[in-house]
Amino acid sequence: MTDQATSPESDVPGKPTSASRTTLSHIMTHGDTNLLGTVHGGVIMKLVDDAAGAVAGRHSGGPAVTASMDEMAFLEPVRVGDLVHVKAQVNWTGRSSMEVGVRVLAERWNESTPAQQVGSAYLVFAAVDADGKPRTVPPVLPETDRDRRRYQEAQIRRTHRLARRRAIKELREARAAEGFDD
Repeated sequence: MTDQATSPESDVPGKPTSASRTTLSHIMTHGDTNLLGTVHGGVIMKLVDDAAGAVAGRHSGGPAVTASMDEMAFLEPVRVGDLVHVKAQVNWTGRSSMEVGVRVLAERWNESTPAQQVGSAYLVFAAVDADGKPRTVPPVLPETDRDRRRYQEAQIRRTHRLARRRAIKELREARAAEGFDD
């Protein structure tokens, strides 16, 4: 991957990864729990979507909507009293879409132990205008070796997403042609 100053489709100047990177922190309370007494996965997913949405909006310079969430992994349970940090950054950009990578860390609110990674996810956002139509986003300019690795991995995930979508569409069309209406 070569760092480009502008998008090949337009003259939109690129933005470095660090320009939109953010961290959202939230302390977990009893209202966040599931039936097992740990924090509900949906609460964590909402924080992930909120942080990723902020990053996508910052990077694109306007509204961006969640198009998909890939590979949401819950690595450890989160407990009441945990201070959760959701760290997000743009990994890759297309013409109007962006992949945002998110790491979720948790630490006890009253202890000085290091935060532990408890989850991760990849989300795809589409930048939209006031009418909800796609709009061009600036290319992301990876700054570090880690950013460049994330960019390359995001390209692989995109290829897999598109191939999966194409295979499912072909299967459904074939089943419809055979008379199945599922």
